[in-house]
Amino acid sequence: MEQFTTLSLLRYTASLLKDTYPSEEIQSLQRLIFEKKLGLPLHKIYLYPNDPIDSENAKIIVDIVSKLKLQKPIQYILGETDFFGLNFKVNSNVLIPRPETEELVDWVIKSTKMEQPSILDVGTGSGCIAVSIAANIKGANITAIDISSDALSVAQENAFKNNTTVDFFKVDFLDLSVKVPNAPFDIIVSNPPYVMDLEKEQMKGNVLDHEPHLALFVSNSHPLIFYKAIAERACELLRLNGCAYCEINEALGFETVALFKEFGFSEVEIRKDINGKDRMIKAIWK
Repeated sequence: MEQFTTLSLLRYTASLLKDTYPSEEIQSLQRLIFEKKLGLPLHKIYLYPNDPIDSENAKIIVDIVSKLKLQKPIQYILGETDFFGLNFKVNSNVLIPRPETEELVDWVIKSTKMEQPSILDVGTGSGCIAVSIAANIKGANITAIDISSDALSVAQENAFKNNTTVDFFKVDFLDLSVKVPNAPFDIIVSNPPYVMDLEKEQMKGNVLDHEPHLALFVSNSHPLIFYKAIAERACELLRLNGCAYCEINEALGFETVALFKEFGFSEVEIRKDINGKDRMIKAIWK
């Protein structure tokens, strides 16, 4: 492999990616790659453009870029991502945590005043919600469930690496005959599958071809199936005046509110995300 300097390698990676990603996204990807793999912030590259990059490190960077050209998500390539100020392991068994979910976590943390709340995370995936709440509400008793053993393995690693305590269980939440351990709870929080099959054609290849469909999609005929299960199981899972916080499909906000009210929740509130989309809901169990 040719001898690269910091700046020539930066320019070379940009040239490889220019036909696949817009320029702003290329800069964002480069920032992640060079910082995570070489410990080189972009401003240092411009300060020291002629510093040599050894061939082994250059090969690592070029290999990553080759995978990016196939639209594999950068988080899966690096095997990690940052979420709510913490670092999480991610792989193809779990969804990549999104900024919108950080907003949901922030809402739960800022709204929770009790000292030792009991919290259930339904469909924990990478564990990003449960672990972030555990790291920020000291004394919280947190239970996290998922149907995927592979996802639970990743979540357990993330709880350990972030020095948090979470009880993880494999549970098919849609099977109402299966009991959820540690119930009842003060809070249920969930980012369940909510993307309808009909929405697949609107999704980018880096999501559709790489992220787990089990954690993303629901049928067009039953798009609120997980919210229905949460609402239906409230009498078993929530204490009186307990709260359910859920990330939702922006197109189904009205229907989601109506569903929770139908099952006996009150003070159902929709909150918009940073992009102005109906993205999360809080409902109080009465």
